Amino acid sequence: MKTVAIFGGSGFIASHYIKKYIAEGVKVYSIDIREPKVRHDEVTYITHDVRNLDSLVIDEPIDCIYNFAAVHTTPGHPTHEYYETNIAGANSVCQFAERNNIKEIVFTSSISPYGPGEEQKDENSPLTPNSAYGYSKMLAEKIHKVWLERNSEHQLTIVRPAVVFGPGEGGNFTRLAAMMRKGFFVYPGRKDTIKACIYVEDLIFAIEAARATENNFELFNGAYPERYTLEQIIEAFKAEHFPDVKVYMVPKFVVLGAAKLLQIVNFLNVGIHPDRVMKLIRSTNVYPGWLVENHIELPGNLQTALARWSKDTDGKFD
Repeated sequence: MKTVAIFGGSGFIASHYIKKYIAEGVKVYSIDIREPKVRHDEVTYITHDVRNLDSLVIDEPIDCIYNFAAVHTTPGHPTHEYYETNIAGANSVCQFAERNNIKEIVFTSSISPYGPGEEQKDENSPLTPNSAYGYSKMLAEKIHKVWLERNSEHQLTIVRPAVVFGPGEGGNFTRLAAMMRKGFFVYPGRKDTIKACIYVEDLIFAIEAARATENNFELFNGAYPERYTLEQIIEAFKAEHFPDVKVYMVPKFVVLGAAKLLQIVNFLNVGIHPDRVMKLIRSTNVYPGWLVENHIELPGNLQTALARWSKDTDGKFD
């Protein structure tokens, strides 16, 4: 029987991997400091801090490690927490793999190392992170690459996911759906903001396609090649799921003015962060060059993904 260890097993993407592997009869160890939202009898759950795995013992051979463990909400954490968890965690996972002679690691990085900008970015674009999260993920990638180079038998897959959505996400797309369910949506200054995205099941498909190549190292952007605009995303929701929703536009200068005001408010420790305002009008124009060049056809696109999500959650998009 194949056996995998999933670090950060209580997280969003990991929870979908766990369901996939249960269905395939794969033995799963889920390691996380947090309790899972749902427990499965078939899974062995281990409560452990990824920052120090010296005392972690799994008494059987592991075929593959999936490293999903991270502090990722930004803004939302003190700067040191991104480095402590994301970098120390990468070190610990790689050391655990060395001690246990585990030859394969899958690591979820982020598109944050590319930094902000309207220009299209692919896997060959320079990394210019401007946040602690982005820097920590860039450094974590390097740590995993050092592990790869230690042994010619090692295999490493690094994915830089764009916005991942689907059941259990609780993030950007869930908030969009919640607003539209109330009957309205407000464009924050512009409609043409590019928001690269991918459905969680399609991301898993892409990761497994990368694992299946003959190369011992693959790095790719996890996103649909279409790079949908915010308007296209809203219209896709409207077309089949929220046909009566009303849309409005707040002028860009109002959004920018609010960001400046919130900069002062945040200085006074009221707790509203201006970076969240600016994120609304910044594109994440990320292109999945590796997927396209290798002719990896994803199972769906934005429209079919929303249909699957609606079906799996009885139209709740939660």
